[in-house]
Amino acid sequence: MTDKERYRQLCESEGARIPLFQQFWWMEAVCHGKEWDVLLVDDSQGRVAAAMPYLLGRKLGVSYIVQPQLTQFCGPWFNLPDDMPPSQRTGFENRYGAELVARLEALRVGFFHQHFAPECGNWLPFLWQGYRQSTRYTYRLPSLADPAALRRQASRVRLRHLADIAAAGCTVDFDLPTADFVAFHRDYYARQHGGDLVPSDLMQRLVDTARSRRQALLGALRGPSGELHAAWFTPFDSRLGYSILLALGPQAAPNAMTYLIWRQLDALAPLTRGFDFEGSIEPGLEFFYRSFGAVQCPFLVVSKGRNRLFDMLFRLKTGAL
Repeated sequence: MTDKERYRQLCESEGARIPLFQQFWWMEAVCHGKEWDVLLVDDSQGRVAAAMPYLLGRKLGVSYIVQPQLTQFCGPWFNLPDDMPPSQRTGFENRYGAELVARLEALRVGFFHQHFAPECGNWLPFLWQGYRQSTRYTYRLPSLADPAALRRQASRVRLRHLADIAAAGCTVDFDLPTADFVAFHRDYYARQHGGDLVPSDLMQRLVDTARSRRQALLGALRGPSGELHAAWFTPFDSRLGYSILLALGPQAAPNAMTYLIWRQLDALAPLTRGFDFEGSIEPGLEFFYRSFGAVQCPFLVVSKGRNRLFDMLFRLKTGAL
């Protein structure tokens, strides 16, 4: 049995203990047509103690590992026993993390760049082998259980015009066909940037896969005549929902996306515990996410390059410089 086959079984047996972006089905969807694999480390009983899925690419004869598109976090996952005292956790992560790094080093990739999930705060095994680290931030709502409490902790800026949008006859539904969303997203980015950064086939495949698993909401805000003002794709597991893809129409009502976000968070409340805005360090977006009452949450960006020129080019492309 290959490591990927073992990893599929591991994801099926462990469920949401493995974060959404590191799930086998997610990697299959976002890496379709590309080469991805997983590093596994076993304990003395043959049980998987640590895993790290990765996308492997090649350019100019040099191999590299970077984030798959639409994938906020990768990095190592540690299969910590439920009864392990907190005092022993670091030792576990150091031991099996060192074995993961040894296997990663054996791949001899020219460049490595991954965002570790916020739950993975220990990068010492990578530091000890010459990797670099920088800190980024996302913004999370720890609990969606009480919608009234969420609104109380949000900025008034995010609440002021919601009644106006509802009074204008706008409605939200979750039945938008995936193909219509892909076209809407493509048109939005064509207006904003001259072209969509996400391939249509990737978007279609990921949205369809997540919806077929009942692990996503695709909300659509429509005007009084049914015209599409905004749409938002949010995959989720039992722990968190995530903001992945959104788009606005050319005639979108003011605060249309804010209204859709609130309604979609309400719909997510029975399905998952919290929400991750897939945050940004760009000032405007940082303020927008935080104004919903979201809490700043740091995560690690870990990288290493073997070739100086190749390293610099990839760091520029991935924003590591």
